[in-house]
Amino acid sequence: MTGKVYLVGSGPGDPELLTVKARRLLDEADVVLHDKLPGPEIIDLIPEARREDVGKRAGGEWTPQEYTNNRLVELAREGKTVVRLKGGDPFVFGRGGEEMEHLAENEIPFEIVPGVTSTIGGPGVAGIPVTHRDHASSVSFVTGHEDPTKEESAVNWQALADTGGTIVVVMGVGKLPNYTKALLEAGMAPDTPVALIERATWPDMRVAMGTLDTIVNVRDEEGIKPPAITVIGEVAATREKVQEFLR
Repeated sequence: MTGKVYLVGSGPGDPELLTVKARRLLDEADVVLHDKLPGPEIIDLIPEARREDVGKRAGGEWTPQEYTNNRLVELAREGKTVVRLKGGDPFVFGRGGEEMEHLAENEIPFEIVPGVTSTIGGPGVAGIPVTHRDHASSVSFVTGHEDPTKEESAVNWQALADTGGTIVVVMGVGKLPNYTKALLEAGMAPDTPVALIERATWPDMRVAMGTLDTIVNVRDEEGIKPPAITVIGEVAATREKVQEFLR
C-alpha cells in the first residue's frame, strides 16, 4: 500500500510556533525529511532514527532538489508516512510547489500543512509589523537567492521602489549589496530604515538596524549571517519604539 507525504511548515523556528497538526505529524511520521531552517530545537524533537537531513546552506552543504523529490516518492511507495518538514511555510520560497507537483505526477497521496511564514513571523517577533496604517499599506516578499540558472533576475527592483510599502527579502544576506544598490539607483531614499533579523525566534536571534545607505556596513560590523530576513521600509523603524518590551 502506498504511504502518504505531508508537506509541513515548521514556522520560523521556535518549537512553540509549530501548529498542533505539525507537532502531531512529527510524532506519527515514519520518516521526516527536514531542511536546516526549522531550527535545532524543532529538529531535536524528532528521534534521530526517523529523520533525514536534506537541507541546503548557502555556500555549504547541498542536497540536490531532485534527490529530495525522488526520496519522497521512494519512501511513500514503501508504504511509509512521510513528513517533509520545511522552515516557515511550504509555499513561501520553500519549493513546496515543486515537490507537490512531483508527488502528483507520481500519483503519491499528499497533504499540505501550512506554517507561520518567517516573512511575517520573523519581523513580528522583532517588533516590526510588515504593514502599518501610518507607514505601509502593502508588502512585497522577495527572494534574495534566485535560481542560479536564470540568465537575469526576475525581481524588478525599480517597480518595488516605485510601489513603496514594505519589502521583505529572504535568503538575501549575501546579496545585500546588490539589491540595496539597485533600490538606491531606483530612487529609494538612502535614509529608508532597514532591519536585518538573524535566526528569527531562535534562542540566539539577533537584530541589526540601519538604513538603505548603511545596512551593508552594519551587516559586516555585526557579522550577520544566514538565515536572516531583511526588512526595508518605514515599518522597520517601529522596532526602536518598542524594543525595550521585546525579549
